[in-house]
Amino acid sequence: MLSQLLQPEIRSLIDERKLSTLKEILSDWTPTDIAELLSELPENEQAIVFRLLSNELATDTFEYLDFDMQMNLLKAMAKEEVASILNEMSPDDRTALLEDLPSSAARQMMMLLSAEERAIAKTLLGYPEDSVGRLMTPDYLAVKPEWDMSETLSYIRQNGEDKETLNILYVVDEKGKLLDDIKIREILLAPLDKKIADLMDENFVALHVTDDQETAVEIFKKYDRVALPVVDAFGVLIGIVTVDDVLDVAEEEATEDIHKLAGVEALEEPYPTIPLFSMVRKRVVWLTFLFVAQMLTAIAMGFFEDEISKAVVLSIFIPLIISSGGNSGSQAATLVIRAMALGEITLRDWWFIMRREIFSGFMLGCILGTIGFFIVIILSNFIEGIYLYRTLIGLTVGCSLIGIVMWGTLSGSMLPFLLKRLGADPATSSAPLVATMVDVTGLVIYFTVALVILSGTLL
Repeated sequence: MLSQLLQPEIRSLIDERKLSTLKEILSDWTPTDIAELLSELPENEQAIVFRLLSNELATDTFEYLDFDMQMNLLKAMAKEEVASILNEMSPDDRTALLEDLPSSAARQMMMLLSAEERAIAKTLLGYPEDSVGRLMTPDYLAVKPEWDMSETLSYIRQNGEDKETLNILYVVDEKGKLLDDIKIREILLAPLDKKIADLMDENFVALHVTDDQETAVEIFKKYDRVALPVVDAFGVLIGIVTVDDVLDVAEEEATEDIHKLAGVEALEEPYPTIPLFSMVRKRVVWLTFLFVAQMLTAIAMGFFEDEISKAVVLSIFIPLIISSGGNSGSQAATLVIRAMALGEITLRDWWFIMRREIFSGFMLGCILGTIGFFIVIILSNFIEGIYLYRTLIGLTVGCSLIGIVMWGTLSGSMLPFLLKRLGADPATSSAPLVATMVDVTGLVIYFTVALVILSGTLL
């Protein structure tokens, strides 16, 4: 990274207070590299370096900083500097900042905006949380179908400087209703006397302002767009959403799913900065639930107390048995949840997935069961209690593994479907939850198989 390569030089300039030289160097840097540099500096030096940037570069850099760093800089700046940054920010990035602030702080920030920018901010914040309306920006270019290329290019030159993107132009009628979208390439290559209407095919994709942000992620992925228009209930174009904002949403959703898969409530802050007690609170709920659920395992072992006392040797293989079921269930749950997230499968595919996992579980169980059988035979040479009945114990372990792995894969694959059908997040069927469920049932399967095979011998 550029900031890492130049870090010693920057460090030296800051220490020696050669700020004019530093300002000249930073003027050639990109906003992303400056944001990275700021994140590596001590908090008391971030504002010093940030103040060296020109207004435009400072605003662009500010949008790449994480929330905590943005707040630190805002606290260190004068009111006039804060007002300049907020008024120059992209409306969508400013909305993301304001919605994370406490309501009182957000109101104070809103008062620093110009009348025009305050109206835009209020409009965007007025849309439901996690809706497309919170992501969009009104900074787009709209053209009329009757314009020719000469008029269009002149309009772009006059109005395109501060727009979010120039890759796509949007065609609207006199009432602002969206008629089409046109790539800038088509306009640049068309003859100057050709009209916008001649380029229109009315084949466009649009988001509704109240759509969920996850819907926007799916549509961007499906149609491979860099920007999509946003319309209201009447089809009027009111903004656009760009792919950079959608990528942020996709990252947040993926992070949330990963946390849930691990049995952790989603963290609202980065791991290094989240307060210790907040992180403990996020983790303790699931740990407590899983701990209590594991009591069912103890109950199951208590139910088979007589069998265990008659054949203590069976307890040697309990960790092997229950871990195999939990691992196979966690595998199946992870595969199905990810396939759901990618749109590869839907609720209608449950029967196909069930059949597939039954056969997969049987094949995996046979493989592990065969390995388990030979492990018992090998161990019988070292453990005296196994040797006499090594073949029967090996069959018990092998057959149990077939049943437990099949049950694990079936449970792990079907639980996400059940949760989604009930309206819950499929990722809630985390690996620890599946493993805990299969632990209990695995013991029941194991000792039931043992009763059948070892009855009259060890039992």
